[in-house]
Amino acid sequence: MDRPITTLFMLMSVDGKISTGASDVLDVDQDFPYMDGVKEGLHQYYEIEQTTDLWSLNTGRVQAKLGVNEKEMPPKTPVSFVLVDNSHLNEHGVRFFCELSKQFVLITTNPDHPAFRVKADNLGVILQEKQCLEEALVRLKEEYGCDRITIQSGGTVNGLFLREKLFDFVDIVVAPVLVGGKNTSTLIDGESITTREELDKLGILKLIDCEQLEDSYVRLRYEVIG
Repeated sequence: MDRPITTLFMLMSVDGKISTGASDVLDVDQDFPYMDGVKEGLHQYYEIEQTTDLWSLNTGRVQAKLGVNEKEMPPKTPVSFVLVDNSHLNEHGVRFFCELSKQFVLITTNPDHPAFRVKADNLGVILQEKQCLEEALVRLKEEYGCDRITIQSGGTVNGLFLREKLFDFVDIVVAPVLVGGKNTSTLIDGESITTREELDKLGILKLIDCEQLEDSYVRLRYEVIG
C-alpha cells in the first residue's frame, strides 16, 4: 500500500454524535467529564486512545475548539500529529503542536497559513492547491515514514475519508448517552448520497470485536471491506 493504514478512532454517543451540540463551545472532551452517568466510564476511552497509532490526524477546527491557540505549551509526547487546517490555528497553536509532537505535519491549501511563519525542526507542511487527502496520505508515508495513522477528525473530514475510500479500520467507543439534533456533528458528515448509483461510496464493515466495557460503554471494532 502506498499510503498509511488508517483507523478511524472516535468517541460517540449511541446516536452517533461526536459533539454535545451544534456550537463550537460544546465538545464531548469538555462536557462528558461533568455528566453523571457518562463521566464514570469516560476514562476507558482515553486509556484505549493511549494504545492507538503513534501518528494521529485531526483538524485545526477541532483543536481550536479545545483551546490550543491559547493553552500553555505542553510537554513533549512520542506521538506525531497531523492537522488538516486552513484558518483555525494561529501561530501559538502551531507552536503548541510543535512542542507536543515528535513530528508535526500540517496539511493546508492556504499559502498564507501561520505555520509558514513558524520555525521548528519537527514541523512539516504539505501545501496543496486543492485538498486531496489521498495525496496527503501518500506524502505522509513517502516523506515522513508514516505507516499507520489514527484518524480523529471531525465529521466533515471523516466524510471525505469515507467517500474517498481511505478508511481501513474503524474503532469506536460508544458512550451511554443520546444527544440528538440534526445540526450536531456526527461520526460521518459531509455530502449525502442521493442516488443508487452512488451506493459504491458506502463503507461496508466486517465486525472484528465487540467489547462491553464498564459503566455501560461499548467498544466496536471493524475492518472496512468495501
